[in-house]
Amino acid sequence: MYIGLHLTNFALDTPSEWIGSSLAEVVRTAEGSGFSVIAVADHLWQSPWLGRVEQNVLEAYSTLSFIAAHTSRVELTALVSGVHYRHPAMLGKLVTTLDVLSGGRAWLGIGSGTSTGDVEGYGLPFPPLRDRYDMLEETLRICRAMWTDERGDSEPVHGRHFHVERPLNAPQAVRNSPHGGYRPHPPVLIAGDGERRTLPLVARYADVASLRPGPELPSKIELLDRLSAEIGRDPREIRKSCVFAFDLGPSGGGVGRALEQLKWLADRGIDLVIGRVAGVDELTPLEVLGREVIPVAAEFGP
Repeated sequence: MYIGLHLTNFALDTPSEWIGSSLAEVVRTAEGSGFSVIAVADHLWQSPWLGRVEQNVLEAYSTLSFIAAHTSRVELTALVSGVHYRHPAMLGKLVTTLDVLSGGRAWLGIGSGTSTGDVEGYGLPFPPLRDRYDMLEETLRICRAMWTDERGDSEPVHGRHFHVERPLNAPQAVRNSPHGGYRPHPPVLIAGDGERRTLPLVARYADVASLRPGPELPSKIELLDRLSAEIGRDPREIRKSCVFAFDLGPSGGGVGRALEQLKWLADRGIDLVIGRVAGVDELTPLEVLGREVIPVAAEFGP
């Protein structure tokens, strides 16, 4: 099992001029501690589930580019980009640029999207969920066209919501991954485990599934594997991941409990956990995870 770091708070209420140096320390420490992926949330306001909406939140792809410049190994993704924030061709270009400048470390993390209040507050479009699912599939088709046609000479991509006349993408993505096993484009992570719309899209388009770590997890993985097989994909091509929350406590006493939870997930087929870390700005929790959790979890498997 691999462990990733999910960044959702950025130095909390720290003055703006300190955020960059604090974030650089966090991501360098995370890479040095053995985290394999660094993910950032893609919202414009803080989620009310994680804090106050007034807390610091940075735009996802600017932040990922900054992280790329301060690291050399970890893979980089949004967790996840809602389809309502950006036109698909712009999103594909952003991920491609991140991939090129990071030496092939970018993922496309995508989902149907939610609002933290930012959509309403900024007056951004937020179509109904049914339309956002349609937009999600159209986005995946457009990004795939951009990543599989060197000259953009393939047929235009037309959908109900988006139209791309020429999916030209130059420079092209580096198209590799330190862990290997992906199709020849930046890995696509799709979040969600809805059985009617999301999991069929995961089966068709995803390299990584981001699932919820609840009691229904085994049945969701079983369904995903069945859907993949039905369309001729080897279910093993799709990595199974989930979000997590690490809270080791002030003295690291929560390590044992965290390992128990990770082992439960690994036994059910999860091979990547991307977790928020309580006290991440203090760095010590990252170092404890690097010493006491990441090496042990690396031995876990179904």
